[in-house]
Amino acid sequence: MTTGPEQAGTAGREAERRAEQERLSLEKKRERYVWYYLGYFLFGIHIVAFVMIYAVRHAK
Repeated sequence: MTTGPEQAGTAGREAERRAEQERLSLEKKRERYVWYYLGYFLFGIHIVAFVMIYAVRHAK
């Protein structure tokens, strides 16, 4: 078993690949959360708009 530069390079590439996979996984998770927040925000705006329309139509 050798511990030459080629083995150190392979270990380094493996660590880089693992770090890249973790970064991509985290980025995907954060992007999903952004879409969830956007969906909740738009849903909330519509609820508020419907309540305001109801209030204006039924005001005396």
